[in-house]
Amino acid sequence: MYRGLRAFTAAALVASAFGIVPSFAQKSGGILRVHAIDSPPSLSMHEEIDAVPARATMVIFNNLIMFDQHVKQNSIKSIVPDLATGWSWNEDGTELTFPLRQGVRWHDGKPFTAADVKCTWDLLLGKANDKLRVNPRKSWYRNLAEVTTNGDYEVTFRLQRPQPAFVTLLASGYSWSIHAMLARPRCVSIPSAPDPLNSPSLSRTSGSR
Repeated sequence: MYRGLRAFTAAALVASAFGIVPSFAQKSGGILRVHAIDSPPSLSMHEEIDAVPARATMVIFNNLIMFDQHVKQNSIKSIVPDLATGWSWNEDGTELTFPLRQGVRWHDGKPFTAADVKCTWDLLLGKANDKLRVNPRKSWYRNLAEVTTNGDYEVTFRLQRPQPAFVTLLASGYSWSIHAMLARPRCVSIPSAPDPLNSPSLSRTSGSR
């Protein structure tokens, strides 16, 4: 055994001396292709159950906050802003407020506002005029009483009781925002338009990051 180890070490030193790079050496750049185990049945992540659609939608849609993709393990400490510029809790831990990025626009040029966020969670809470076909993550938000807006660029999630880990739900790949103007009549208090969850025009927002 020791003799074999010495032989391997000697061979590695010889290869290094002659500039031979082992085949397992890491390289920077290039393209990483990841095999998908299945085709997503739709891009309506709020109505899909498993992670297959999430692998596609994560690069299309935005969250308020997300897990830092450069940190190996997700945790509360690795959460960073996305469509929000930050977040804060009230003193008793039942109100989570997000100031939103300004100057962010949807694919159609319409601005991203607090109405989009409220629309999204009204649907998930079952408070909208219409309902999702299926709502597999409704139970995630059973502690969420409501989402309120303060102008166009601030939203508050009001909880029934303190839940410090609530931010991890919002940072997941299942919690992107819906375009409220395309979501008519699904959203509360917004009068008729195409079904947003089947609309190919729902896409990743753009703007200063």
